[in-house]
Amino acid sequence: MLTLKYIRDNSVIVRESLSRKQSDIDINQLLDLDAKRRKYLKEVEELRAEKNSVSNTIATLRKTGKDSTYEIDCMRSVSEKIKEIDKVLSGIEDTIQELIYYIPNLVHSSVPDGIDETENIHVKEWGSKPELKFKARDHIELGEALGLFDFRRAVKMAGASFPLYTGVGAQLERALINCMLDYHVEKHGYQELSPPFLATRQAMQNTGQLPKFEDDMYSISEDNLFCIPTAEVPITNFHQGEIIAESDLPRKYTAYTACFRREAGSYGQETKGLSRVHQFNKVELVKFVHPEQSYEELELLVKDAEAILQALGIHYRIIELCSGDLSFSASKCYDLEVWSPADEKYLEVSSCSNFEDFQARRSDIRFRSKTGGKAEFIHTLNGSGVATPRLMIALLETYQKEDGSIEIPSILQPYVKKETISIP
Repeated sequence: MLTLKYIRDNSVIVRESLSRKQSDIDINQLLDLDAKRRKYLKEVEELRAEKNSVSNTIATLRKTGKDSTYEIDCMRSVSEKIKEIDKVLSGIEDTIQELIYYIPNLVHSSVPDGIDETENIHVKEWGSKPELKFKARDHIELGEALGLFDFRRAVKMAGASFPLYTGVGAQLERALINCMLDYHVEKHGYQELSPPFLATRQAMQNTGQLPKFEDDMYSISEDNLFCIPTAEVPITNFHQGEIIAESDLPRKYTAYTACFRREAGSYGQETKGLSRVHQFNKVELVKFVHPEQSYEELELLVKDAEAILQALGIHYRIIELCSGDLSFSASKCYDLEVWSPADEKYLEVSSCSNFEDFQARRSDIRFRSKTGGKAEFIHTLNGSGVATPRLMIALLETYQKEDGSIEIPSILQPYVKKETISIP
């Protein structure tokens, strides 16, 4: 969250960042309201000073036995004016607070300019695209033949775009989750959490999902709770309202959760099979870091997510997002995309972002330096480590054999207890 003072004192920078993010937010209304707020504050301050002066006069008159009726009437009139202005001020401040929550984070200076995803920057590739000596089957054909999932029966349970993993498919999905959690804990030093799958409105607002993206959320109105779109929400709020010692930084957490997204604005996009679903599993990585190390930690976060794809032997590429493709809360972001041999295109499985102090201000998460002094806002980062649906697509299509069977990567074999998935 950007503070009102920062927006007021740095309006040119804020407007430039909004333009770079292709945001249509106009801060003029906010600045006009701020000007009115400060005008009313000054007026209230003057009226209170007048009230105090009249109160002193009344006290003096009473001590000398003189009539103070006029002064009392004046004081009542001033008090009424103060109440009226305070009411107006309260409304203005509520509107200001609401407007601030719709202003996206600033774009980091190193982020390339661009309008949309077509102007993202290719950073690197790892491995080679699989060279199959036969026509690649897509994950739907492979999965249905092998009994790995059942989309038709899933519709009877929850409607369209919800996955149902079956048999070895459910086992493989669980294997991916457990493997990734173990990898990040044992090799990368993350602390594992198992958080709730529901979050409060405040928790969702703290990470930037609300209020802007409420239409994309599944909600439980009776309890004012939301189904989480990512484990980033509960993990970031793990330290809500806390001050962390500088010596404890960075703090690194990983968690598996189901994720729920209505994606109200995504109709018409590719939705077949596992490509775009309303519920999916994901292993998340979240860091709380010192501001001076946050961009170094972002690069390390990307490497942690990469390590999973490398261990699975999945070809991928890294994309640096241009300013116009950045998310609402991110200052800088990299996407990791795996290759789908059947569709011959890349699919995003991870976004690794630095939010700087944007979420920390909303969540009131700070750190205190070793030398003491005033607590400062921490920087938060998060990345998928990784999401399973599109990873499953790439895995099945990459390791398919001509007879329709699937070779299981060696790192997963201890979890699945199989080397190959064959047609029953």
